[in-house]
This record gives sequence, C-alpha cells and structure tokens, in this order.
Amino acid sequence: MAENNVVRPACDLTDIREAVCIQTGKVMDACRDKDCIEDLRVYLTRDCQALLDCASGAKVRSAELIYVDPVVEHVPYNPGNYTVNLTFYYKVVAEATMNSCRPATVYGLSVFSKRVLLYGGEGCAKVFTSTRWPGCMDKKAMGRCNMPRAVVEAVEPMVLAAKIQEVSSCCRCDVDLGEIPDGVLQCFDEDLVLGGEKQRLYVTIGQFSIIRMERDTQLLIPTFDYCIPTKECSDVAGISPAEDACDIFAQVEFPVDEFFPNKNHTCVSPEDSCTGCAAGYQTT
Repeated sequence: MAENNVVRPACDLTDIREAVCIQTGKVMDACRDKDCIEDLRVYLTRDCQALLDCASGAKVRSAELIYVDPVVEHVPYNPGNYTVNLTFYYKVVAEATMNSCRPATVYGLSVFSKRVLLYGGEGCAKVFTSTRWPGCMDKKAMGRCNMPRAVVEAVEPMVLAAKIQEVSSCCRCDVDLGEIPDGVLQCFDEDLVLGGEKQRLYVTIGQFSIIRMERDTQLLIPTFDYCIPTKECSDVAGISPAEDACDIFAQVEFPVDEFFPNKNHTCVSPEDSCTGCAAGYQTT
C-alpha cells in the first residue's frame, strides 16, 4: 500500500502554445486472435496444377499474406454491435516432388474467412467525404455512411503443415472463393484452377491478427510546436560521378541479419513475393 502514497511529478505544461482540435479515429473496441487454419486448400495456377497432378508429394516453402478484406455489418436487435467479416488472401509457394526428377516450384492462392463481433457504438450523423472512387457510389454505399471503420493488423502467416490429396478421396467442402479482388489476381501470372484437377494441395497455417473498430471523433489537445522535419532530403536516384562509390559503400551498415537471419523472419525471394519481403516458414 506504500506505493499509493508516492508523490509523482506533475506534467510540465509550461511549453504549451495553444489548444487545437484534431480529427482522429477513436478505438471503440478491439480484439486479438491466434488462428490455426487446418487443411486450407491452395488453388494453383494452370501450369502448377499440371505439375502437382503428377507429383508424389509436396513441401511448402513460404506463405505470404497478400490482402485482408474487412466488411462491417449491423447485428440485428443488438444496437451498437457489429460483425466484421474478414477474408484473408495468401500466396503459397511449394515444392512438388516429382518421380525421378528434381522438385518443381508450384504456387497458388489460399483464402481464409472468419467473423468477429465488436462494439462500434451508435452513429447518428452520416459522414460524406470527397475520398471515394468515381462511379462507386450506389444506394447500398449511401446507407453505410454512419458505420464504424474496421481496421485489421496481421503479421505474415506461419506454415505448419502441407499435404497432397487425391480429389476422389477429398471428403471436405472447400470454401467458396466468391469474387477475388483484382489486385490479388494480379499476383499470379496465370489463371487459377478451380476445378477438374486430379490432386489438391492443402496447407495448415497459423495467423496472428488484431482487429479494431474505429469511429471518427474530434479531440481538443494541447500543442507544443509545429512538426518541422530536421532531416535533409538525399538523392537516392543514383550515385553522382563526383562521389566515390567506396565512400558510399562504407556508409552502408553491415547486413548482419542477411548472414544470421532470425529463424522467424525468413524473407521470401523477390520472384515469389507479391508485396516485397515477407516472412516464410519451411516445413520438414
């Protein structure tokens, strides 16, 4: 109980210049999740599926989270609460074991959907902004002008297992892909095979995520000064002929992580990555 009597220094407010009103997102509710997604089907590209149909096994090399699509909906008869329907899109890269041949690289799309319930509060005012896509405004969109905003944060998935299964022996109902966003499809250079295959690739991945519900609000806060950048801009377009390349190289920090990478942060190779460097996890 003694610590309750400790005198703490008061916040120094002598440098406050003025009070300003800002527009920001207030977090109404949030949750975190740890999903183990078992036997998630991988929809391979056309050429990759042809290789898999002749393969005797497969080992997943990496999985990359391409995009998460959150959709907010009202909960009937439960004012202030909303469901967030989340769709995760993954690019999975694997090595198919071919009979008497070296392994072949195959890749495709996996889709995982889930739903969470969060409190978003009541919004009586409808919000209209100029940041909308032309031609996308319709009656349905106008009816959602007072909905809270769902924000999803997720790290790269962990690949836990993989297996190949004959189509005739599959006793599960795969998730309907629905309409895949164009940006996701552009991560693949061929059409995805959605049916007619002999064998299917399934993976088990682990996904960490944080979902929060936000509403815009106005807050009165103290300001101390303007945020004026102190760092000077540098030209990164190339090396000037007058500069010594060795001097520039001497300023580059030694890439220790490239030689001793953290086992939980293996970078996906550029040719396999859609969004840049992503964590990939190998299975045995």
